[in-house]
Amino acid sequence: MSAIKAVVVACDMVTPYGWGTEACWNGLLSGKTALGPVDRFETRSFQTKNAGLIRELESFGDESPVMQMLTPLLTKPSVRIPGDSGAILATTNGEISILEKSVLDGKPGDADGSRMDILLDKLMRLTGVRGPGIVVSATCASSSAAVAQAAAMISGNECDCVLVMACDCVSEFIFAGFSSLMALDKDMAKPFDKGRRGLTIGEAAGFILMMSESRALREDRPIIGEVAGWGLTCDANHMTGPSRDGSGLAMAIHKSLKKAGISEDAAGSISAHGTGTVYNDSMEMKAFKSVFKTPLPTYSIKGGIGHTMGAAGLLEVIIGFQTLHKKMVPPTVNVQNVDEEARGWVSAEPNPSDSLMTVSTNSGFGGVNCSLVLVRET
Repeated sequence: MSAIKAVVVACDMVTPYGWGTEACWNGLLSGKTALGPVDRFETRSFQTKNAGLIRELESFGDESPVMQMLTPLLTKPSVRIPGDSGAILATTNGEISILEKSVLDGKPGDADGSRMDILLDKLMRLTGVRGPGIVVSATCASSSAAVAQAAAMISGNECDCVLVMACDCVSEFIFAGFSSLMALDKDMAKPFDKGRRGLTIGEAAGFILMMSESRALREDRPIIGEVAGWGLTCDANHMTGPSRDGSGLAMAIHKSLKKAGISEDAAGSISAHGTGTVYNDSMEMKAFKSVFKTPLPTYSIKGGIGHTMGAAGLLEVIIGFQTLHKKMVPPTVNVQNVDEEARGWVSAEPNPSDSLMTVSTNSGFGGVNCSLVLVRET
């Protein structure tokens, strides 16, 4: 019996570059960052004044910022989401604005509305999806883990269609939290740069609709590509810091390649987590060098849109498929002086690539690591 392929048939996103995948892709290729000063709340007491914002969002409007992002994406007439789809919501903070407003208003009882299961129910009603519904909140690897979960459900014949939704917004609560951890670059994130000093948070949302290949063909769906392999590990090194030697991430990459049945020398490029923190970027380079024998074009999108937390992995999967279709690896925005460890791998310029396969990696607090192997159909 042949393996069941999990393929992506539809996707979309909104990022600080604007609405749609092309807006993000073109923004990255321009080499210009979408990061800038925060005007949503006062930043004088924090480590930086910059973030990746979608300017039209309202923090305390009739709908939460994440619903303001997801509703237009999921209700487009061109988006055909079957009612029998499974549903996975990936987020780190969900409708955090509801909790924040309840604290500011002195009404802690209103905070219940910020629960992630309630947000999932809202989205399932919005899309008409009957489920089963799952919430995946695995810190900054949330949506890459959710894509892996969806692929595993389809590959394991549990269901033949899964909608993966991801979101997170910039709030004062989250901004203050990362600032208190001293994790923010005083200027802007510079992934893999010699002078990197921390991350810049951003906000975004997106979705991926996945199907078994047989159902996609039966419904005459356009196949964007296959999630061919996945691997998840936990290095259990520290509450927030990654294992310095990169062994946990390297193991996740090996697992994803083995699941895909693809050798290490078949990879064409790497979409890195690339937060811009000193230890994350160094850890990743050690992991990549332990898996791949020769340097591969490697990039991070976080210098362009910021670290979008729970949404990061899903956006990077969509951009990963773009690299395969456009035959181009985007530059790492904001990098000026590539760190010695990353030299020969990371570039401030786009690079042509005709590979059919790319690897996307994400890591998060608690030592979680996820690797996905993405393949374009020939």
